[in-house]
Amino acid sequence: RQCIAAEGTLALNNLVRQFRSRFSDEIRFLSDLKRQPKAVGAIWPTGQIMARRMASIVNPSSGLPVLELGPGTGVITHAILERGLQPGLLHAVEYSASFASELRLRFPSIHVHQGDAFNLQETLGKHADLRFDCAVSALPLLNFPVAMRETLIGDLLSRMSPGRPLIQFSYGPFAPVPARAGQWSVERYDFVLRNIPPARLCSPSTTPCRL
Repeated sequence: RQCIAAEGTLALNNLVRQFRSRFSDEIRFLSDLKRQPKAVGAIWPTGQIMARRMASIVNPSSGLPVLELGPGTGVITHAILERGLQPGLLHAVEYSASFASELRLRFPSIHVHQGDAFNLQETLGKHADLRFDCAVSALPLLNFPVAMRETLIGDLLSRMSPGRPLIQFSYGPFAPVPARAGQWSVERYDFVLRNIPPARLCSPSTTPCRL
């Protein structure tokens, strides 16, 4: 009986460890959501399907760095690296100090910039003058005034190669930023139903709009 009880305890402990490992991202996410609801702006971490769709705009063969905004637990970060991008070419801007620390541990070869994405010149520091291939944003833009969103989009596009896109998700029914004639277009990129909650992907770029 003691042997059976010991084996049962061991199995239970293994199950608990597996549960913690599997849902560690979700646990960290919910903890940060409680502390900083406006900064997180979602009710659950980005799903893998949406992460892969967002990472699909990355062109690893360009040789240029990629800018990721709001990486959170690193689900999209992982998808970007799976595309074949060299880790040293990825620059991730994360507002949360706890998420930034976790990202540095999980992805030691990428550049993690802890700071405000709405002030990239300061947050990127010595890397502020880099020209990026594209930008992948999981920022909760709907939490901010439209003027701030538009200023951010204009700043991001100015840091990228002409014609290259940035991708942004939103839980709202429309793109979080409107197109601006002569400055940028907004393309409907995808609607990911298999995400919690379902999300729309839009892609502002300086290329002609393809709605």
